[in-house]
Amino acid sequence: MKSFIQKGDVLTFTAPYAIASGAPFKVGALVAIAVTAAAAGAAVEGKLEGVFSLPKVSPQVWAVGDKIYWDDAAQLMTNVTGGTLVGAATESAINASTTGTVYLDGAVR
Repeated sequence: MKSFIQKGDVLTFTAPYAIASGAPFKVGALVAIAVTAAAAGAAVEGKLEGVFSLPKVSPQVWAVGDKIYWDDAAQLMTNVTGGTLVGAATESAINASTTGTVYLDGAVR
């Protein structure tokens, strides 16, 4: 197919800030997970789809299937609306946990 460019599950971005490998970040309407570490302003590959263990707001309880949002100011995942919707929880998470398991579906919202 002549119009196909790439699969699209991994894209190259300009890092909006220093990012550790495996950390989530947001560029425009896209939330991605850094494949490698990158300095602010450097090129970074970001994975847009898959299931990841990600940093979450710790005083929250998540149920399987909860909608999960990216809070760019806190740089944490949350089940409270107001951030960028990124996907859904694939495992329950207890109140004191600092990470949660999230399915990122790569959709632009």
